[in-house]
Amino acid sequence: MLKQLKGAVAALVLLAGGAAAADYPEQDIQGVIQWGAGGSTDLVMRAVAPHAEKVLGRSIVMTNKTGGVGAIATQFVASRPSDGYTLLMGAENPQLYKVMGLSQTDYADFYPVNVLARGIPVLVANNDAPFSTIKELVEYVQANPGKVKMGSTGPGGLPSVVGGMLSTQLDFKVTAVPFDGDGPALTAMQGGAVDFMPAVLGAAVEHVKAGRIKILGIFDKEANPVLPDAKPIVEDYPQFEKFMPWGPFFGVFVKRDTPDNVKAKLVEAFKTGAESAEFQKLLADRGYVSMSISGEEADAFLKKWQSTTAWVVYDAGIAKTSPEEFGIPKP
Repeated sequence: MLKQLKGAVAALVLLAGGAAAADYPEQDIQGVIQWGAGGSTDLVMRAVAPHAEKVLGRSIVMTNKTGGVGAIATQFVASRPSDGYTLLMGAENPQLYKVMGLSQTDYADFYPVNVLARGIPVLVANNDAPFSTIKELVEYVQANPGKVKMGSTGPGGLPSVVGGMLSTQLDFKVTAVPFDGDGPALTAMQGGAVDFMPAVLGAAVEHVKAGRIKILGIFDKEANPVLPDAKPIVEDYPQFEKFMPWGPFFGVFVKRDTPDNVKAKLVEAFKTGAESAEFQKLLADRGYVSMSISGEEADAFLKKWQSTTAWVVYDAGIAKTSPEEFGIPKP
């Protein structure tokens, strides 16, 4: 009798859970942004969310949880119920947590609702810096090893990865100064706290156009129409072509074991948001590359990005542990 009662209770719980998922969303949703206000991740997420809200019929309450190269936000979402009411609005960084020794969590633990776009890295500098191109930067760093200050978002952030690529291919020794995101770092650079930094074109372009900072070049194979006069790094250093195209990405995630029908509703909402004319215009104006992929297609992209980048940071001596220990194949 007791076993039958337990079975009946379990069945009722499952039915109640299924009914709740079917009615999703019944309340507002929390969107947890890995990085601080004003940065590229913050910009992309706050631009797409209003369009997704229209489909969902509920507000997405956005919160910035900074720290640990995004690990604070990632762990917070991982600790929440798998009900679709807490979204991780993040960038590429969790794919490096394991090799960096920051966390045992990566995007394998989350379902990719939508990988919205990828960014193009650029190198930018304080207007008074004694270099105006990537080649001049490299020559100045080589003449002043360890004296040039580079803005960073912490180990495993975009600046550290690009810095790692530079150090593996060139004699490039700089001093990294960490900030809680590229927005604060770009602001600090304007005041002279750092001399230069690798950043996302989308986050830096308005500062460049306004004359607050100067662009040294594009970390890509070709020029970008947003800043067509910025020279691609491969023109002076063709050895970097093997890494490209490479850049950060921005995506919306839920815990992997979230109910399938909740995932489907979120996928529909963010696909609509990602493909809206207003959001696409923002991507184009900021130099982002639109992606809008989810599910298995996004998982394949995430694994490939992790393989390429984890081995780059390991070879550069930035990572604490070999990717082999986590089953991350060498590209």
